[in-house]
Amino acid sequence: MPTSLFAFSAILFTSGLDVGLIMFPLTEFPAYIEDSAYSFANPLAIEFGFWGFLVWAFYFLTTFYFCVVEPRVKLFEIPIVKWTNNFIIIATCAFTGFLFLSYLPTYVDGISQFFQYGLVAVVVLCAVLSSTDVKYVKILSISSTWVFFALIGGMWIASDMGLTGFVGTSALIGEYFTNLHHFVTPITDSHAFYLFWWFSWSIMIGQFVSRFVGSIKVWQLLIALMVIPSIPIAAWFTVLYYYFENEIAIGGYIKFSMVVVGTIFVMNSLDSLMRLYTVNLNFTVKSVGRTKYILGNWITMSALILLYQLTPLKIEWVGLVVIALYLIVYCLLFVRRDQGQLISPTET
Repeated sequence: MPTSLFAFSAILFTSGLDVGLIMFPLTEFPAYIEDSAYSFANPLAIEFGFWGFLVWAFYFLTTFYFCVVEPRVKLFEIPIVKWTNNFIIIATCAFTGFLFLSYLPTYVDGISQFFQYGLVAVVVLCAVLSSTDVKYVKILSISSTWVFFALIGGMWIASDMGLTGFVGTSALIGEYFTNLHHFVTPITDSHAFYLFWWFSWSIMIGQFVSRFVGSIKVWQLLIALMVIPSIPIAAWFTVLYYYFENEIAIGGYIKFSMVVVGTIFVMNSLDSLMRLYTVNLNFTVKSVGRTKYILGNWITMSALILLYQLTPLKIEWVGLVVIALYLIVYCLLFVRRDQGQLISPTET
């Protein structure tokens, strides 16, 4: 399903990120100042290191694999690989909903438990409805990307930071690139959490966005996955860091807008993952009917979100399963290296 470069970037950006991008930085900036483990760089560079550039290399590798390698070797059609892969997708999808549920009281002051669970149920239902047709996924992704840009612009104007303040603050991100080696291995438990989280997302985002690549060349794909998403992330973190550094209070309207955008991002993440695992398992609207599809996914995902809430299940465990799956795929590729040799530089 080929799309324009902008549509592809929007689908990638919104599918691979959730409410954490919107809300986490303001709570994490002070933590980086207090923790000596992060003293090698400023808080803005640290936060960018957890979300931008290098971590998107995971997505490039998996997207490249599912575009070029998997159609020839078909490793993900092997039952053990197929079921492990779908377990990862479903577990990570549920974790996204659980994370939203857990942090809602932080985002929305005074929210009751009833409305907390009710809002999550509505978000999951909206995501299920969006996943019924890929055109809805594309529309929601592009729309939410423009809404995110509007949020960045609105908060930039409200801060009175101007162009000079924006450029001066964004220059702090340069410390990330001079300390890139620090981010390769876990710095702290918090950083380890992020790495496992990115591992969990990487294999399924590669599967999903590979369906929209079309005729994009490899070097364009590399830029689309590693550079283009990092630009709005850098802009967003720059504006937030200016608010933090200058102790600018975030008023009700701005905070409400952040919650709305974060909620839409959660829908984007969920509908992409639902679309992926339902197609993989042949549990689609066409195969089971719209009613069964909607009720089945909504009930299943809601139950799994509660499972995260009521059990010690952690995303780190899912990340370990992903690493194990990577090892299995690598070993199988080595065994089937004759098939891998079918890939030529001219084809890629």
